[in-house]
Amino acid sequence: MSIAHSELRALVGAQVGRPMRSDVTRVGACNLGLPTVVGVPPFLDDGTPFPTMYWLSCPLAVKRIGRLEGMGAVKQLQEYGVANPEFAQALEERHAEVAIERDREIGDRQGPRPSGGVAGTTTGVKCLHAHYADEVGDGRNPVGKVTAPFVEPLNCPTPCVVKNSGIWERNPEWSEPR
Repeated sequence: MSIAHSELRALVGAQVGRPMRSDVTRVGACNLGLPTVVGVPPFLDDGTPFPTMYWLSCPLAVKRIGRLEGMGAVKQLQEYGVANPEFAQALEERHAEVAIERDREIGDRQGPRPSGGVAGTTTGVKCLHAHYADEVGDGRNPVGKVTAPFVEPLNCPTPCVVKNSGIWERNPEWSEPR
């Protein structure tokens, strides 16, 4: 599915259920060509600093990750990081890389700036949605890598959003594939 950049913001807004507060870029796509992850700038349209570089837009992935978080996966991955120094080191490095990449994009802009790594934190696991999105966006997130097999494949037979009378909206016929 070919989606014009000018329509992407509205499409993603329909996926997440609210208007996007900045332009976005498609970083990952599902089997139907719809965005799964979008890149977000370090400042929203109103100038608010925004630390998250990659945002998960796919309703299926959001639903599946929500289940993982509901089962205590954030705490389990935190504990895994304590028990596995290599995993903890890789995660710490990714947090630092995100901060460096975002700071490079910001340049010498003055005033309040976004801070932290993945999901705005500098250590540990804060949000599996953000870690998974970062993995799709960059491919170097150890938490996202561990999470991916529980989320993928994102193989919906029916699109999660449709364009109706020129407006993107959630598709009432969409449901989670079995």
